[in-house]
Amino acid sequence: MSSPKKVIISACLLGEACRYDGKSKPAYHVSEAYKEYEIIPFCPEAPILGTPRERISVIEMANKALHVRGDESGRDLSKHLKFEVLSFLKEHHDVTLAVLKSKSPSCGFGTTPIFNIQREQIALGNGIAAQIFHDRGLHVKSELGM
Repeated sequence: MSSPKKVIISACLLGEACRYDGKSKPAYHVSEAYKEYEIIPFCPEAPILGTPRERISVIEMANKALHVRGDESGRDLSKHLKFEVLSFLKEHHDVTLAVLKSKSPSCGFGTTPIFNIQREQIALGNGIAAQIFHDRGLHVKSELGM
């Protein structure tokens, strides 16, 4: 008997109230599309920052490196989020597909606003988790592309 295929899905899309504002963004078409899969909920922000929490944004620094910072505090959360994502991937090393929340500073894939140091939007790119997943060879999708 073979084990079911697995998919990582942003927890907020599954109805979990884990967003910065304490709410969710359910996208029931996603869970329906993957009902034959083992669904693995994912939110790298909630374990580190709690819920609710301050908003975070992806900032392009002077050296072109992207950092995730708290909007009010300015605190750089990049290392903490990277550690959380890499720890999650170690635990779920056999998953090859992820469906993530668009526009999120963690999960957006090609849809995340990127800001300069002056907080002006300069591009759309990938959130920190989406980029790591992509770099590790996972097939990454947005709930919008389904």
